[in-house]
Amino acid sequence: MTAFLAEKKQQKSTSYKPMSEINVTPFVDVMLVLLVIFMVTAPLLTVGVSVDLPKTKAKAIPGKDEPLAITIDSSGKIFIQDTEVELNTLTARLKAISNNRQDSRIFIRGDKNIDYGKVMEVMSEITAAGFNKVSLITEKP
Repeated sequence: MTAFLAEKKQQKSTSYKPMSEINVTPFVDVMLVLLVIFMVTAPLLTVGVSVDLPKTKAKAIPGKDEPLAITIDSSGKIFIQDTEVELNTLTARLKAISNNRQDSRIFIRGDKNIDYGKVMEVMSEITAAGFNKVSLITEKP
């Protein structure tokens, strides 16, 4: 009986060996899927309203906080981030979004084909409400 158990124990120990290599194929598959997902979604992460910005050679304004983007498209519609607003409700919405912080940075993006007066009208509304960090956004040439 002991010989049988010894033989069985020897078979058991020789038939089971731990796998000493790592199979990286599933890891590579997951990374490739994530790469494709990020490549598809990255262009969609920009500000949603499409405008044709004027080109300048000015340097970017440094800042640590996330600015609010006001966009005026080619038809003259005004947007806060992606939400369309009327000019008469613009300052109330800005105050609500910024928690009435007058030092919030506000970027105005105006399509290059609209009347300059429309951009200045929006900018004067914002500055009249007490916001003093208002900047115009352009593209590099």
